[in-house]
Amino acid sequence: MKIAAIDIGSNAARLQISTVLNNDGIVSFKKVEYVRFPLRLGHDVFSFGALTPESEERTVKLMQVYRLLMELHEVDHYMACATSAMRESSNGREVVERIQRDTGILVHIIDGQKEAQLINNVVVLALDNRQTIHIDVGGGSTELNLYVNRQKVNSRSFKIGSVRLLEGKETKGAWGKMEEWIDQNIDRSKPVVAVGTGGNISKIFNLVSKTSDTVTTLSEIKRMKDYIAGFSFEDRQNKLRLNADRADVIVPAAEIYISVMTWARANEIVVPDLGLKDGILQLVYEQLSRHKKPR
Repeated sequence: MKIAAIDIGSNAARLQISTVLNNDGIVSFKKVEYVRFPLRLGHDVFSFGALTPESEERTVKLMQVYRLLMELHEVDHYMACATSAMRESSNGREVVERIQRDTGILVHIIDGQKEAQLINNVVVLALDNRQTIHIDVGGGSTELNLYVNRQKVNSRSFKIGSVRLLEGKETKGAWGKMEEWIDQNIDRSKPVVAVGTGGNISKIFNLVSKTSDTVTTLSEIKRMKDYIAGFSFEDRQNKLRLNADRADVIVPAAEIYISVMTWARANEIVVPDLGLKDGILQLVYEQLSRHKKPR
């Protein structure tokens, strides 16, 4: 059986198609197709409050491509979710209605809490019993989740994201609210470790020195942020081989991870290869297991 997840974010839209494997009762997902396209919906929404006709057309065309890919791979079931940019766009619901009309793809506009929940469902697999702050930085928002003994004890979504920062459109006072939330919820008597998800921290992690396959330090994240910031936009593409839509947002994204880790006093960060698309896949499979077709 093949299942698929579509994640329409503020910076890019992703499609992942996976085969469901069952090895003596242990279920896993084997990736057979992954496509990421930089729609940059957040540029429109955070600057003008709505998606432009040009962005709407590009989004519909991309969903047509994703529909064809799912048909070619003979995908049995899928789920499509849109996050910060689409939910804040004044014409977001009209756009998803057109997507369904023109492509047959039903897109769910999910709130920050649902987004965090879907990511948490897979991230929890990477946790240990330490106090852990999970940081998920997207283009339009940052979700923070606090765990103790692998149990979530608190969470909050903040309107601070890589594209939003790049455009200078972060919500007034959002940085202060984030620092206050961390200060009020972290138990200072216990050590804390960070877990980071999102495309930018994954790219940074590929470039830094590591203490293990999935762990690096705050000092390494700071060093790499400063190193990347020292290059021009063109050199980030030509010398560091970053895609154009990554080259401009990676430094603002790094600033969010660094700020959260500093306020939480977390000196290490675990970077599992997990994100919203993986949470969507997990939800699709769970719904199928309960004999409920994903909608």
